[in-house]
Amino acid sequence: MNRPAKRATIAEIAARAGVSIGAVSYALNGRPGVSEQTRKRILEIADELGWRPSLAARSLSGARAHSVGLIIARTADTLGVEPFYMRFIAGLERELSEQRVALLLQVVEDHDAAIEAMRLAWAERRIDGIVVTDLWTEDTRIPVLTELRIPAVLASQPRPDAPTTRLGTVWKDEAAAVDASVDYLVALGHRTIARVAGLPTLEHTQLRIVAFREAMARQGLPEPPIIETDYSAEEGAQATRTLLSRRDRPTAILYDNDVMAVAALNVAQEMGISVPGDLSIAAGDDSQLCVLVRPGLTALSWDIQAYGRNTARVLLEMIEGGPPRSFQQSTARLLVRASTGPPPRG
Repeated sequence: MNRPAKRATIAEIAARAGVSIGAVSYALNGRPGVSEQTRKRILEIADELGWRPSLAARSLSGARAHSVGLIIARTADTLGVEPFYMRFIAGLERELSEQRVALLLQVVEDHDAAIEAMRLAWAERRIDGIVVTDLWTEDTRIPVLTELRIPAVLASQPRPDAPTTRLGTVWKDEAAAVDASVDYLVALGHRTIARVAGLPTLEHTQLRIVAFREAMARQGLPEPPIIETDYSAEEGAQATRTLLSRRDRPTAILYDNDVMAVAALNVAQEMGISVPGDLSIAAGDDSQLCVLVRPGLTALSWDIQAYGRNTARVLLEMIEGGPPRSFQQSTARLLVRASTGPPPRG
């Protein structure tokens, strides 16, 4: 009995053409992302191999995927202890599910892997748009989004190039939130305030550091100590030990997230330093962690689920053909708990 000839696959076409599978998908689906010369060569090879799209794929050639992507470039270990992301994703899911749109979530190690995943998902028509988080000051994903013309929303401050790159933005005023924290601690009497910041490559980390330095200068205080970390409890604890071992140790420390602030409580206890009697601690994000520890942590509180919902709304508007727009979230407010108080006398 004669067996039917084996169907040619895009992997075989890619191997013959010496290009990636993603490039083959772009060419076969008529999407931007490859040069006309490369597209022509791929189509010729596909014809030689007798490649034909399946009937199911052909019937869906102009259809939407009814799915949007969220490709997070963070290590799984770091992401797993960040309450922020679970609340942000919950907000995205809530809005998307109401519109019967799915969320395609991928966690990758770095931006190169994120770009490859983004290219492939778009080429294979698995997504109609994408949410981009954790923007770097110099972010290699932005030119790729512009090149591919993917409807995309940046969960970050508006960028100078956003109007020309046709990207939406959903953001909050980082500087105002930092100002509120510094002003409150200074009003309590603190004059030596330190900051344990997050990843130095992240745009919002740098925005907060600049705002912190400016707020301290405005109060007439000297250049403050700042330690950058990877947001983890381990590096937050290490930074705290370093600061509290100084001869001129701070009487207050601001942390970029809740996880590091919780770790700082343990370090203070380990070193015999009373909170808030000897040291005031404030977290940059509020979560259940902040109320489960003793003393409860003063924290910047804002509606992260609403942040996710609004990000999804702006993206869905763009997928429907609307223009990209910038949406500003409400500024975080300082929620005072028992971890902050006046500095020790003398």
